[in-house]
Amino acid sequence: MLEGNITIKVLAWIFLVVLVVFSPLREVHGSNTENGQQLQVHFIDVGQGDSMLVETPNGKKVLIDGGPPSSSDKLVKYLKQEGIRDIDLVVATHPDIDHIGGLVEVLESFEVDLILDSGKLHHTETYFRYLQQIKQQNIPVKIARKNDVKQLDKDITLKVLNSFGFLKNNNESSLVFLLNYKQIDFLLMSDVENKQELEMIEDYDIHAEILKVGHHGSDTSSSLSFLKEVKPEKAILSYSINNDYGHPVKTTIDKLLDVGATIYSTAKSGDIVIRTDGYFYHVDVAGKDRIISREIS
Repeated sequence: MLEGNITIKVLAWIFLVVLVVFSPLREVHGSNTENGQQLQVHFIDVGQGDSMLVETPNGKKVLIDGGPPSSSDKLVKYLKQEGIRDIDLVVATHPDIDHIGGLVEVLESFEVDLILDSGKLHHTETYFRYLQQIKQQNIPVKIARKNDVKQLDKDITLKVLNSFGFLKNNNESSLVFLLNYKQIDFLLMSDVENKQELEMIEDYDIHAEILKVGHHGSDTSSSLSFLKEVKPEKAILSYSINNDYGHPVKTTIDKLLDVGATIYSTAKSGDIVIRTDGYFYHVDVAGKDRIISREIS
C-alpha cells in the first residue's frame, strides 16, 4: 500500500509540473448579466464539502472548489441551471476529496479557461483523476501565491491571503481569499487552521461582512481572536447534517454568536446566494429572498 501511494504521488507531481509549465494560455472573456451591477456569490449545498460560485457584473464566472465526488451531478446541474456554459476560473483550494472531488466532472462538462491550484500534492486516486482531466481538457494551470491579486471586474478583486508551504499539511496549505467589491468583503477561509488565522491577523486587515467559516466549523479553526478581527455580520457554514466529523462544533457556533454573526448553513438552508452592489447585500436562502441590507456611510 505504501509503495502504491508513493507511485501515485510521484505521478501526480510529474503531472502537475507538466500542466503548469506546458499549459497554453487562453483569452479570458465575459458578457453582461441580467443583474445590473450585482456581484453574486453562491454557497452551493454539496453535502460534506465546499463549493462556491462567484458571478461578477460583467459576466465572469469563478468556481471555488467542487465538493466531494458524490456532489458531481448536483453541482453540474446547478451550474447549468444558472445558465453557465463556460467558466473563466476554477479554483482548487487544496486537494482533499471534499473540495476537488466534484471538480472532475465539472472540468469534463464545461469549457474552463484557467485553473488556480494550491500546488499541494496528494496521493489519492481522486487527485490523480483531477490532474488527468486537466491534461485531457488541455486547461492552463497557475499555482497561487500569497498576496496574488486577480482583478475580476472593474471594482472586484480576489486576493490570496494564504497559500502552499512545504511544511504545511493539506488544510494549512488551503487557499484563502478576500473577495472585495467596493465596500463589501467576503472572507473565504477554506480549511485553514488557527496558526494560519493568526498569521492573517498579523499580515492583513481581515474585517469582512461575510465570512465563509473555516473547515466546516471544526475546532481547528475560527479562534475567538480571529473572529474578533473579522467582525462578520454573516457567517456561512458548509457541511452535511449527517457528517461523521461532528461539524460544526458547539464552541465554534458559540464564538460566532459571541461576535454578533448571523449564521447560515448549507446543511439546514441548502444553497445560499448573496447578491451585492458593493454597498448593500441580499441573502437568498432556499429560494426565499431574505433581505439584509446594510448602508455604508
